[in-house]
Amino acid sequence: MTSDKTDLPVLPAKSSLLNQKIEHHEITCPKIGNVNVYIQGIRSSKEVIIMTVHDLGCDHSMYQVFVDHPRMTRIRERTVWVHVDVPGQGQNMPDLPSDFVFPTMQKIGEDLVAVLDQLKIREVVCFGEGAGANIMARFAMTHIDRVLGIILIHTTGTTAGFLGSLKDKVINWKLDQIGMNPSAESYLILHRFGATEFSKAKDTEQLKAAIENYQDMLRTKANPKNLKKFVEAFLRRTNIAENIKKLKCPVLLITGQKSVFNGTTRALHQAILKTCEDKAKVEFIEVAGVASVLEEKPEKLAESLQYFLQGLGLVSSLPMHNISRTVPPPLRVRSMSMVEYDLPACQRMAAGGTSGPSTPILASPVEGAEDQKLPAAEQ
Repeated sequence: MTSDKTDLPVLPAKSSLLNQKIEHHEITCPKIGNVNVYIQGIRSSKEVIIMTVHDLGCDHSMYQVFVDHPRMTRIRERTVWVHVDVPGQGQNMPDLPSDFVFPTMQKIGEDLVAVLDQLKIREVVCFGEGAGANIMARFAMTHIDRVLGIILIHTTGTTAGFLGSLKDKVINWKLDQIGMNPSAESYLILHRFGATEFSKAKDTEQLKAAIENYQDMLRTKANPKNLKKFVEAFLRRTNIAENIKKLKCPVLLITGQKSVFNGTTRALHQAILKTCEDKAKVEFIEVAGVASVLEEKPEKLAESLQYFLQGLGLVSSLPMHNISRTVPPPLRVRSMSMVEYDLPACQRMAAGGTSGPSTPILASPVEGAEDQKLPAAEQ
């Protein structure tokens, strides 16, 4: 059931002067219990819906600020974002009940379909980072017919290694026994921002500000006992790479060059390519000189998102950046209306319309050779 619908103000973002509101729903899912869901954007009959799940030590606000970025203005006007908070996560949350059994990553991924059903949403594009990306991948592998495409940032597809497992157990014990502490905080910062040497990041000041904001949330707003349960679930995750052939939708994997998850994201990319029937549906982007793409290069992420959506036949009327104007336009069959442009290509064809110009799943959003894109054909 859906209850307690409220309008909450968006967290202030330095990059935006907008005064948006977010719609809050508390939705009961059969396996994982109540989840807080935040809808950003105005729903309509031609909406493009993007569902997100956050990383460890975060909540929906990590995406809320990104969507409010100036580079996202036109995309924001054409999309609705459904942000899901993992049970017990979020700012100033009370302790989870003592008898609450925290769900596995697999159960969370499977059960999120209840959010779509109760909000009467048929299909979504999935978007996640870190632990949230792992959950979104599980959702897409389970509910194939509900997913148009998926964007995975800094994704780990395998189980935790021995050393990582040991470190996580120590962190979990400290979170449970003494709350937020320097060791746990350092680990979560490394997990979230993933840089081995922050001083070498391209925009050190921007990254420093992002880390300070994250530290403030961990110290003053996060519930360490609840966070411990989420970290533990991530630690016990099963290997999704072994069953990655179940992932049928187009995929975009993104990592920062300096992220500690660069290797795991590349490994998942290779695992998908080995089992994917259509390798043109799989794209990989490495953003040069950054650890956290979302925090350090939101404009790059916005461009990548736009090209990916347009490759799915969505938001096709938006102008494409960094594309040469000297390329001859394709032969036009007939003009399409704005409504037709915003329909997925498959729906336009079913309605008897033209599919429009052919768009690759991801035209390169990079400038020169600064960022590395690995086309499927080169694998």
